[in-house]
Amino acid sequence: MLRCLFPAFFAVLLLFFLTGCVTKRQDSAKLRDLEYVVMEKEDVPAELGKMIAGYKKSPFCLTYADGGNLYLTEGYGEQEKTGYSVSVTEVYETEKEIHIHTNLMGPKKGEETKEIPTYPYVVVKLEYMDKTVVFD
Repeated sequence: MLRCLFPAFFAVLLLFFLTGCVTKRQDSAKLRDLEYVVMEKEDVPAELGKMIAGYKKSPFCLTYADGGNLYLTEGYGEQEKTGYSVSVTEVYETEKEIHIHTNLMGPKKGEETKEIPTYPYVVVKLEYMDKTVVFD
C-alpha cells in the first residue's frame, strides 16, 4: 500500500514545485531599467530624513512618496568605522514590482579610517509608480 502512495505523492509534489517556479518567473521578468537619481543627503525631503534618523542604527528599507516622486532608501545599520558607502547596482521594473539592488562598500584599501560609528545608506529618487518595491 505504501509503495503505491509514494509515486502519486511524489508526482503531486513535483507538479506543485514546477507550477510555483513558472509563476514566479513570469511575475519577476524584468521589463526595463528605471531612470533614477542618487540623492545627496542634504537634498532628501525633511520628513524622509526624520524617518531615516529613527531607523539608521539597524539595517532598514524605506519607501517614501512626495510630489510625484518615489524615494527608495536602504540603510546598512551601524558600522564600526568610517569609509563605508552604499552603491546602487540596479533599479528595474517588472509587471508588478520595482526592484532595487544595492551593495555596502567597505573602506578602500589603504584608505585612512577612524574608529567612530557610521550609518551608511542611500536614497534613490525616481518617478512615482504604484507598484510594490522589492529591495534585493
